[in-house]
Amino acid sequence: MTRQSRAAVAGAEHAGDGRLDLTRLFERSAGELLRYCASRVGQAAAEDVVAQTFLTAVEQQRRYDRRHDDPRPWLFGIATNLLRQHRRAEVRGLRAMARTGIDPLVADGLAERTAESVDARVTTRRIVGALARLPARQRDVLLLYAIAELSYAEIAAALVIPVGSVQSALHRARTKLRAELRHEPRGPNHE
Repeated sequence: MTRQSRAAVAGAEHAGDGRLDLTRLFERSAGELLRYCASRVGQAAAEDVVAQTFLTAVEQQRRYDRRHDDPRPWLFGIATNLLRQHRRAEVRGLRAMARTGIDPLVADGLAERTAESVDARVTTRRIVGALARLPARQRDVLLLYAIAELSYAEIAAALVIPVGSVQSALHRARTKLRAELRHEPRGPNHE
């Protein structure tokens, strides 16, 4: 779902009594949440995180700020908080991929096809190495923008930070990634 089409369905997740219609919200958001989470922690863990996200949403439904028309950023915020529990494993995986060029979160067949391109492999290693070195907030903002395709305002709502902080974190993350791609790749003895 694109950022523009989200606005068209923004209020649809609210039941007639003002409460969230979690069934409809699940139907509209689970796939996007799963894709975002899978890119961070792998498919199996992502399924658990998405399930926990909706359990948390049910438990904390009264805490949802009804002034926001679209509850999806709230869900992405819950998911991002749950992903923080997986942070150490995520960073270890990114560092391993930076060293080996093999993504431990991708199915073997796809990983083998991807690894066939040496240039892509080197670039991927450099990017994920840079991702692993980003501060947590910058990595969260960048991945919510790039993978979940949330707008600045939606990211701000998800992470409960000002929009200006989102813009700043995204700018810094992009700058660091660009700098990483401009530099010559470091050999295994220089990492």
